[in-house]
Amino acid sequence: MQSIILDLQLACSNYNNLPNKSTFQHWLVILLSQFYYTTEITIRIVDIIESQNLNLIYRGINKPTNVLSFPFKTLDNISLSLLGDLIICKEIVEKEAIEQYKTLNSHWAHIVIHGCLHLLGYNHENNFKAKKMETIEIKIMKKLGYPNPY
Repeated sequence: MQSIILDLQLACSNYNNLPNKSTFQHWLVILLSQFYYTTEITIRIVDIIESQNLNLIYRGINKPTNVLSFPFKTLDNISLSLLGDLIICKEIVEKEAIEQYKTLNSHWAHIVIHGCLHLLGYNHENNFKAKKMETIEIKIMKKLGYPNPY
């Protein structure tokens, strides 16, 4: 049986308007089942202060961000099913949804998909890589019943 294990950590001060665990799980299954039979991921929902602190420590950027992706790395001779951690800033996601005229649920789905693709090694460091990543995001969003996020 296929298994996408989610460790959902709510480290934000306000839980209003958050997708529930089964919704996060559904998004992950639709995306990650294309890449893994079994894997485990942590999603940590945080406030602006934690997002900014982590962004400064790990990326040298002194401002909060919508999502940070931390792929799990292991020694070559050790096999574990851990994909990594996503740190998502609730306030930034909500602010972006309003600014971009998106439904909150749709934007949450996009941020989770975007962050997971980073865990899988995708990036947007140049136009070619960005287009490849965006194409996958659009396809998954459509499969979930959401509009093109771009």
